[in-house]
Parts: sequence; C-alpha cells; structure tokens
Amino acid sequence: MTIKAIRMFDGGFMNQPFAFGGEEGKEAFDEQIIYRSSLQNFLIDTGKEVILVDTGFKAEFPVPAKKLGAPLFMGDKVADYMDAFAALGYKPEQVTKILITHKHPDHTDCIGCFPNAKIYIAPEDADAMKLEGENIVRAQYGEAYKNFPNAQQVADGIWFIEAKGHTKGNSIVIAEDDGLFYMFHGDVTYCDAALKANKLSIVFEDKAAARQTLDSVREFIQQNPTVYLSTHCPEGYENLELKRVMKL
Repeated sequence: MTIKAIRMFDGGFMNQPFAFGGEEGKEAFDEQIIYRSSLQNFLIDTGKEVILVDTGFKAEFPVPAKKLGAPLFMGDKVADYMDAFAALGYKPEQVTKILITHKHPDHTDCIGCFPNAKIYIAPEDADAMKLEGENIVRAQYGEAYKNFPNAQQVADGIWFIEAKGHTKGNSIVIAEDDGLFYMFHGDVTYCDAALKANKLSIVFEDKAAARQTLDSVREFIQQNPTVYLSTHCPEGYENLELKRVMKL
C-alpha cells in the first residue's frame, strides 16, 4: 500500500479561537496564537485499486484571499487539485473509489472528475448534496471497528467509519499498513495542536456528536500506533512523509 498527499495550498495560518473555541467559546482563547495551515487530500494505492480520500476544489472555485486578522487562511496555491493529482502519476480513469469524509467543497468539489469511481459518503451528507446515481454509495455501517461502533470495510485493510459532528454525516477513514494505522479524519480537528489539546474547532453541525467523535479518535490513537493525516495543516503531509506516530 502506498499513500500520497495531494497538495493544493500551503503557507497559511489559523488562529487559536478558530481551532480551539468550539466548546469554551472563541473569547476563551488568544487570537494572537497562530497555527500553520495548508490544504491537502490523500490518495491510497493498494496495488489493486487507486482510492481517493476526498477531492479538493475545482480550478475555478473562488478561494478566499489572504486577509490579516482572518481566523483561517488556507495558504498560497501550490497546485489545482487535478494538476496535483496528475503530478503523482495517475489518470482519473484509474480511480476506483472516492471516500468522502464530509460534504464541504474543499473535500468534494472534484468528485465528478473521475468517471470510473464509486463515491462512498454518509447518507446524511449525500442527501445534503443531493447526490444521485449508480456511482453514489451511501455508507452502510454494519460492523464495529476497534472502538468505533459503526464502520464499513471498503477494501482490504481500509475502513469507512461513522464520525458525526463536524457535519451530520461526517466520517473518517482508517487504512492499516505494515503495523501502522493511517487516520484520514477530514476536519475532526483543523490542526494537530487541537487534537493534542483535546479542543473542538468552531465549525460543527452537532457539538455533542463532535465531542463524542473527538473522544473516540483520541481513544483510538492512544490504543493504536496512528499516523494522523490532517487536511488543513502541514502536519498532514509531514506526518505521512515521516510515518510519524501521533503521541497523546
């Protein structure tokens, strides 16, 4: 199994109230404390299949410009999603599955660019996006995986897991390879510092569910050697490059 980052933006920032303020409130944190930000999604090559975890923006998507004092700036563009995908040496026709962590456009905008892909997504987010068609697979979480009660195996060693909160249909993906557990978590946290501090961001649709998900994610990491693959901070691609196991 080979896992690669599809990098789109880098050199950005987010402030602590944005990344940490979901429960205590933004005013409880210091807006002058800044964490690095980026944007990347991921590709899993199993040797039999090419599987994407989320897809980024289309080239024409209006990305917010840099603004001093903004709570989040994704960074400067490294590449458009499809160009970054192609630079890894793959063609759209090779992709067999797309695993969607949640409905937001920085995770879904290019799902229509892969003609042979089945798109796995939680029913709630599929309905919110009004997704229809034979290629849309509404997740059927029929079994437990480790400490997560609702999961579905979608390929050898790859699990699609219910993780509600950030959105009503939020999911995570875990891939097992060579004794490590690679966790693609979408936006359970926006930066690794928030995971370590056990803090929710201000972006969620169900706060109680988001707290339960973060608790379950932290429990999993404490019990299993996990490479934590974030979407919105550079540690996402750095952890992957170093096979760096998260310590809590």
